[in-house]
Amino acid sequence: MNKQFLQDYGRDVMTASLPSPVQKNITAYPVKETVLPEILFITSYPPRECGIATYSQDLIKALNNQFSDSFSLKVCALESGNVNNIYPEEVKYILNTNNPAHYVKLKNSINNDKRVQLVVMQHEFGFFDSTHEIDLLQFLHSVIKPVIVAFHTVLPQPDKELKTKVRNLVAASASVIVMTNNAGQILKEEYGISNEKIVVIPHGTHLVKHLDKKFLKEKYELIGKKVLSTFGLLSSGKSIETTLDALPEIVKINPDVMFLVLGKTHPTVKKEEGEKYRDMLEAKVSSLEIEAHVKFINEYLPLHDLLEYLQLTDIYLFTSKDPHQAVSGTFSYAMSCGCPIISTPIPHAKEILKENTGIIVDFQNVQQLAEAVNRLLNDESLRMAFSASALHHIVPTAWENSALAHALLLQKAVDYKKDMLGEKNAQMLALKYRIPALNLEHVKRMTTDVGIIQFSKINQPDIETGYTLDDNARALVALCMHYELTRNTSDLREINTYLTFIKFCQQRDGSFLNYVDKDKKFTEQNYETNLSDSNGRAIWALGFLISQSALLPPKLIKQADAVMQKALMHLETLHSTRTMAFVIKGLYYYNLEKKSTIYTALINTLANRLVQMYRHESEPNWQWFESYLTYGNSILPEAMLCAYLETNDMRYKVIAKDSFDFLLSLTFNERRIKVISNKTWLQKGQISAEHGEQPIDVAYTILALSKFYEVFREANYAHKMRTAFNWFLGENHLHQIIYNPCTGGCYDGLEETSINLNQGSESTVSYLMARLTIEKYFRIKSKNY
Repeated sequence: MNKQFLQDYGRDVMTASLPSPVQKNITAYPVKETVLPEILFITSYPPRECGIATYSQDLIKALNNQFSDSFSLKVCALESGNVNNIYPEEVKYILNTNNPAHYVKLKNSINNDKRVQLVVMQHEFGFFDSTHEIDLLQFLHSVIKPVIVAFHTVLPQPDKELKTKVRNLVAASASVIVMTNNAGQILKEEYGISNEKIVVIPHGTHLVKHLDKKFLKEKYELIGKKVLSTFGLLSSGKSIETTLDALPEIVKINPDVMFLVLGKTHPTVKKEEGEKYRDMLEAKVSSLEIEAHVKFINEYLPLHDLLEYLQLTDIYLFTSKDPHQAVSGTFSYAMSCGCPIISTPIPHAKEILKENTGIIVDFQNVQQLAEAVNRLLNDESLRMAFSASALHHIVPTAWENSALAHALLLQKAVDYKKDMLGEKNAQMLALKYRIPALNLEHVKRMTTDVGIIQFSKINQPDIETGYTLDDNARALVALCMHYELTRNTSDLREINTYLTFIKFCQQRDGSFLNYVDKDKKFTEQNYETNLSDSNGRAIWALGFLISQSALLPPKLIKQADAVMQKALMHLETLHSTRTMAFVIKGLYYYNLEKKSTIYTALINTLANRLVQMYRHESEPNWQWFESYLTYGNSILPEAMLCAYLETNDMRYKVIAKDSFDFLLSLTFNERRIKVISNKTWLQKGQISAEHGEQPIDVAYTILALSKFYEVFREANYAHKMRTAFNWFLGENHLHQIIYNPCTGGCYDGLEETSINLNQGSESTVSYLMARLTIEKYFRIKSKNY
């Protein structure tokens, strides 16, 4: 790649690099720097210890991780009185909420700073005492920039005074954020707030790797224990004593139970009454003689440790006695770790804990709690069902998705000022997704000495599903691409594993079987399923590996060449459309290094068959090879383009471009890609089904766009390449991430209302191929490079 690429598509990149391999001293072509719009968050912030401070830090981190090239995020930290906290660099201002002059000074600073485009306030009534609520209201109404207020508490049945306070805050806001649908309904029905102003963005949660529970219990010296836990800053509102009173009944049936109370006393509580509440709890433990079953961990735990404690938890207990607590971050964190949950009926719990997700017990009802705990502890299958259901309910609220929802709202809030800002500045507000660092962790975790395992349960490899030639062929291509880019010698182990698997699948006649069980035996499915596409993918992988002869060890090249030569005897007999396309790609890559006239002739033979198919089916409104569009469609025009590059036959070039542009017209709109549904194939003259998108189709589109850009140098192809990749990062109809940056895995599919959270080989390797293709065109700012 070169200066032409930057001229075509430079506004969305920092620097560009040559396609491959990555070399030292690559010239970086400068892109004009722009001043990013500034978003100011007014909130409590660490090192202040409170839930909203942690929430805000997590949100800002997530926004920066995904959109750091879109805006600059700054913080005004809320303090009560003169506190000498040492804040991180993003804190630009400190507001003493007890000092009226501070509100005026902050208002003037915001109004006079042209960089500040938007103000976001995290609101909690406890931040502002009654004598200074008027100062806050005057401040919000006098700020000339758009304001968004996020309500962390929405109290039902408000009296006239409270209703007036909330209405006045909303009147000063462009939008208000709440974290549950219930809170939104209360604002609408009981406060009379317009529905158009209310945006529901659930409390964010951390993606976790879901480590082995047995390993974690051993690490924390809890082997053999059935673990109950609760966490958060300690205060009487958490009603920990309810669990303590229930424990004797629980211990009678489950003598191996251990209850973990994770967290230090809330700083405000400690300031006002010391450790009175904790002392009461410890005295109760002693009086009930349950010391062997309770452990207090009196720390503000680092996130890593907290998530490990939650992952080893068998049941998470949420026993708050406040019926008006709209949402709890602790509750959300526990769900993200797959904890089966027993909760009191706060609005958040009633909204999420359905019949198949958890158990709700009455406030301070000791008997109900004991019965619920014993029921769950003695029913492992129910706990597993609750855990899986909790994950499927909570993953959409991952911080990555929360960040995207916030970013879209921030964008909307400043849109109305575009005319005032002018077109040049308005373009700065466009969201630019930050490309994640390369991460092969899940690929390598899925790979055994035999090959890459077919499926996973969430991110846990499921060896019972065995292996396929399809997955190992794709994995071979991906790891060769990664090695070409990074020269990471650790990749050679996986490359050898996948190549050996392909060789193992080859039969005496040169063809390949596809399905291998966990014991490395071919399954009956091989004789019940058409394996032609699998054979085509094997040729593609072998040819691609051989094209890397200058980089890879000669032994690998020799092995691949031998398998390729043995397969030659049956390649000409293949007639399946996609099989022929995969074979053409494989032979094209082979000839980049070997230049076999036999393979050139075979490319001609197979490409001519595709030409005949195209001429038979194509019409002015249907420029395609078949009377329908199915899966992996991009492989067909890409193969025709490869045939042109090998033979210089202009027929192939024309058909390649016409068919590809036709496909793109059906799968792209101005904002995003939407590939052909895997639910119902698109028949000629009909309309495609709305939902059912798979990562492999998006990845194949990106691979094809890359090849078409190399040949035609049309900026449209480069733009669509980035647009398609953004599908993995949340630019899809659900506005949810498909790639999981925590594990390095990719979710298995995008459905109408949900994501398939399993991270199988096909999806993960497809993402990796797409990500590596993008790397050829965008030098990613990452600690890994």
